[in-house]
Amino acid sequence: MSLTRCHNGHMFSTRKHGNVCPYCNVSVEPPAVKLDKRPAASPQEEDKTMPYIGETRGVDPVTGWLVCIEGPQLGQDYRIMSEKNFIGRAEEMHVRIIGDNSVSRRNHAVIVYDPKKRNFYLLPGDASGLAYHNNEAVYSPVELAAYDVLQLGRSKFLFIPLCGVHFEWDHNAV
Repeated sequence: MSLTRCHNGHMFSTRKHGNVCPYCNVSVEPPAVKLDKRPAASPQEEDKTMPYIGETRGVDPVTGWLVCIEGPQLGQDYRIMSEKNFIGRAEEMHVRIIGDNSVSRRNHAVIVYDPKKRNFYLLPGDASGLAYHNNEAVYSPVELAAYDVLQLGRSKFLFIPLCGVHFEWDHNAV
């Protein structure tokens, strides 16, 4: 999988869209390190630490998880990040649920973490499939609580928050 995140926070496939975000049309710089065809490292060079190839602006910390408790991905966990997390089967979705074709490809639902208010919400997506929160269909934003059960397609997920009133990342440190 070749997902990357643009400077506005959108996740997208570089294989499909190249280095231009399809949501905001912003160009993403390719990795600065190029591979060269030098011979294998000598024993003295093996002790040197190689630079990290990837995002250098820090880590986008996890704020919570969805854990599949029923469906084809039973036991699989999905990271929930700050702000909007689009859910679907497509490669460019933040939360990609594979194996359940009753989940819409794009935007079946959205989970939002609001770092200012320190709470999570489940929003209906703009696809045809419904999202359920504790067996109730979601037609407007619903606040999530620890261990709520979400159903998307034929799959059920347990919501596990990390951030909230008891913990919040120090965004200056990450």
